[in-house]
Amino acid sequence: MSRLSRCQNIADLRVLAKRRLPRGIFEYVDRGTEDEVALRNNRAAIERVKLKPRMLVDVSKRTTDTTLFGKPLAMPLAIAPTGSAGLVWYEGELELARAAATAGVPFTLATGSMTSIEKIAQEAGGRLWFQQYVWADPELAFALIKRVENAGFEALIVTVDNAVGANREYNRRNGFSQPYRITPRSMFDMMLHPEWLGGTLFRYLAASGMPRFQNHPPGMQGKITSDPTRRRAMRSDALCWDDIKRIRDRWPRTLMIKGLMCVEDAELAVAHGADAIVVSNHGGRNVDSVMASFDVLPEIAAAVGDQATIIVDSGVRRGSDIVKAVALGAKAVLVGRATLYGTAVAGEAGAAHSLALLRDELDRTLALTGCRSIAEVTPSLLAHPTRARSRERMLA
Repeated sequence: MSRLSRCQNIADLRVLAKRRLPRGIFEYVDRGTEDEVALRNNRAAIERVKLKPRMLVDVSKRTTDTTLFGKPLAMPLAIAPTGSAGLVWYEGELELARAAATAGVPFTLATGSMTSIEKIAQEAGGRLWFQQYVWADPELAFALIKRVENAGFEALIVTVDNAVGANREYNRRNGFSQPYRITPRSMFDMMLHPEWLGGTLFRYLAASGMPRFQNHPPGMQGKITSDPTRRRAMRSDALCWDDIKRIRDRWPRTLMIKGLMCVEDAELAVAHGADAIVVSNHGGRNVDSVMASFDVLPEIAAAVGDQATIIVDSGVRRGSDIVKAVALGAKAVLVGRATLYGTAVAGEAGAAHSLALLRDELDRTLALTGCRSIAEVTPSLLAHPTRARSRERMLA
């Protein structure tokens, strides 16, 4: 029996990913920030949501299909931007993008990826989104937007919740900071994981040398071990709503703002031309005392869900989580770690297995709750009346 066939859920894939990856890389993917309160709370918030199923409904012709931004989706899910995909597997972004295309869901390429925008556009297929961080020189940001547009990506996600770097102490202990430091400890760690060493790092070294940030501006596309001045060139702590307006003026397609956690910011996003809002606490990786995304989702959906598409991330591990998100007001979820675990285990095949597991669980949850389609997932499915009422106010 193959490794993948033994994996019955995302948690099983996580176990295998932990075995295959060096500790520094696995913890970079898997962990949160500081005391990891937010990381745990994300899952706790999802688990607190309970469903109230209906019985004796003919669900024999059910479907997980839906639409997002007027285009069909195989399920209400898209791949979140994860800059570490290229570290868990050789050209992991491309492997993940191909799996997403086959599964019929969008893939988001991160600014910090190690596979170029152009290569993804030429070789991945499917629906492609791009996640952007904003640089100190606005012309660099605008040039990146034009590059994404020219490559044919359909949507731009601007991440706004990283004003300064997060306090991820474990990264510093593992030497997994920016720039990445090769130390005796990290070298020993790599040697303990020969499958990753040979299949990922050595392949990069043989093909083009140490992995580079291929989507950074010219002159800043340094190796992961290069000088950190390129990080300081990012304008995270100066980003404001005027920047969003300028991006909106230059980007002609779908624009999403990712990292909003309150109604006031969601309303400002709509006022500045956002087509979609990603309710997100960055997977519990930035502010450790922040609320869970699923806890603020209903309020934001009630306030602006009739004006913008609402998407949510942070903590999705099961198909039933997707049903809960839709019932709470989201049109779709973003998944990051769940598909990274699969990619780390077996590249494209592993990512495809992750997506297949989530879709199968989603299908089962629909059947067992009496829903024949995503459209039938409504607040009435929730066992929490207060959550349901906030969503119903939006639909009224």
